[in-house]
Amino acid sequence: MIGIIIFAMIALFLGLRLYAVLGKRTGHEQPLSRPAEDLVRERPIVPTIEDSRDGPAVVPEEQHMAGADSGLRAIAAADRSFSAAEFLEGAKQAYRLILEAFWAGKEEDYRAYVSDDVREAFGEDIAERTAQGHVLDNRMVRIERAVIADAKFNSGTAEITVRFDADIAAVTRDTEGKVIAGSLTDAVPTHDAWTFSRNLRSSDPNWLLTDTDEAS
Repeated sequence: MIGIIIFAMIALFLGLRLYAVLGKRTGHEQPLSRPAEDLVRERPIVPTIEDSRDGPAVVPEEQHMAGADSGLRAIAAADRSFSAAEFLEGAKQAYRLILEAFWAGKEEDYRAYVSDDVREAFGEDIAERTAQGHVLDNRMVRIERAVIADAKFNSGTAEITVRFDADIAAVTRDTEGKVIAGSLTDAVPTHDAWTFSRNLRSSDPNWLLTDTDEAS
């Protein structure tokens, strides 16, 4: 099963690589002028598209937004092993894993899950942060909600966007550990949209990140 393969390595997931083009903003660096509000991670409790002889069932309403249903049906029809529940579990874990590595500036920890474009974008941000002598000390308080915001299937490629609503406590320190901005005692609501894609014609079972952006 694709879901089992994809999310096997980190509690059903380390195989979820991130791919394609990073969004217009990395969305996970803390602005120095205000407390952190741009980061998240953790793991979801979600729906399953159940296969039946009449076709895949609809994902429960609380697990997806309007407009995603037809795309999810198309994906499930093309790949009968697809499970929205397992996909969301992995996506939520990926969110945590990638953000923690990004915050820590550890490219080696997220390199295997990102495309060259994403790796380059993250790398530039980390390099700029390092050049300024800034160190992120961010903590995930909780992920309030993770839902499928959109889903598409076109020319053999599945694309799913997940909206993450989370509370993040973040601090920016200097190289000596002095706090420059933010607070670890105050969690700030964060809203992100991450899009994952997979070529269903490929033997590679991994979903790859195609875009990150701030959710409206």
